[in-house]
Amino acid sequence: MQHFSLLDLSPVPEGKTAADALAGTVDLAQAAERAGYHRYWMAEHHNMPGIASAATAVLIGHVAGATETMRIGAGGIMLPNHAPLVIAEQFGTLATLYPGRIDLGLGRAPGTDMATARALRRHMAPEDSFPQDVQELIGYLGDDTGTSPVRAIPGTGTHVPVWILGSSLHGAQLAAYLGLPYAFASHFAPAMLEQALEVYRRSFQPSEHLEEPYVMMAAGVCAADSDAEAEFLRSSQLLAFARLRTGRPGKLPYPTHDVDEEIPAPVMEQVRQALSCSATGSAATVREQLGTLIDTFRPDELMITGMIHDHSARVRSFGIAADVLTELRDRGVAA
Repeated sequence: MQHFSLLDLSPVPEGKTAADALAGTVDLAQAAERAGYHRYWMAEHHNMPGIASAATAVLIGHVAGATETMRIGAGGIMLPNHAPLVIAEQFGTLATLYPGRIDLGLGRAPGTDMATARALRRHMAPEDSFPQDVQELIGYLGDDTGTSPVRAIPGTGTHVPVWILGSSLHGAQLAAYLGLPYAFASHFAPAMLEQALEVYRRSFQPSEHLEEPYVMMAAGVCAADSDAEAEFLRSSQLLAFARLRTGRPGKLPYPTHDVDEEIPAPVMEQVRQALSCSATGSAATVREQLGTLIDTFRPDELMITGMIHDHSARVRSFGIAADVLTELRDRGVAA
C-alpha cells in the first residue's frame, strides 16, 4: 500500500442541517490533511436527505480552497447524468484554480433512484454510452490538437487524472483497456472485489496515463477508544443503510445500543454483508482488520469511509485510522 485516502459523503445527521454537514466536511478535510491522508474524495448522490454532496464539483472547490496540499476529487461523478463537456469544464476549472491537486473519478451508475435520474437527464437513452463518454471527456482534458471544433475552456491541457470507479467487472475491464487507475467500491458492494481486481491487473494495457495497473479499494472504518464504543457509533450507518435498502432513506440516525432490535434479521444480514469490507473497533482491532484486508487484496491505495452521527467522534475515528494506516504503510506488512 502506497497511500491511504478518505471518502466523505457529507452525511447530514438527524437533528442537523445540510449547512452543518458541509461545515463538517471542511473541518474533516482539514483534519485529514493534518493526519496525512493522500486524497479526499466526495461522491455524487441525489435526492438523499442524508447526503449533502449532490453538487460535487462545487463542494470539491470549496474543500480545495480550505486545504493546501491534499489531493481533492470526485469518487465519483456519475457520468451518465452529465454531458462530458460540462464535466471537463468543471474539473478543468478546478484544476486551473488548484493545479496538481484535483482528481476525477467516474462512475456509470445514476447515484440515485430512476425517477431522479430522469429528472437529472431529462431523457433516458437506452444505450450504454459510458465508455465513449469517458473517452470524449479525456479528450477534452488533453492537449489542444487544433482539429477539434469543440474545446473545454478551462479544461484543455489540464490532464486531470481520470479514474474508473466500479463494483463489477465492467469498470475493471474498461479501466484496464484504457490504461486508467481503478477504484473498487468494496465499502458497500464487496462481492466481486477479488475477481474485478484480478481482471483489471491481468488485462491492463499501459497508456499515456499510466504505465502499470493502479488499484484502489475502499473500506468502511469506525474507530474509537474501545470496541464497544465503535460498535455503538457504527449503528448509525447500519440503520441508515438498512433504511435505504428498504426504501426509507433519511438523515443519518442517532446511534443505538439495540440496532439488532430495530432492523429485521433478513435485512440486517444483507446490510452486514454489503458493509463487510470494513474495520470497527479500537486502534488495535482496526489495525488487525485493515491489515488483513491489505494483506489479502494488496491494493496500491486504500480509501476509507464511514458515517458517524457525532462529528467530533467521526473526526476522532479517522484520526485513529490515519495512525493505524501510517503504521501499516510504513511497515509494508499487514497486522
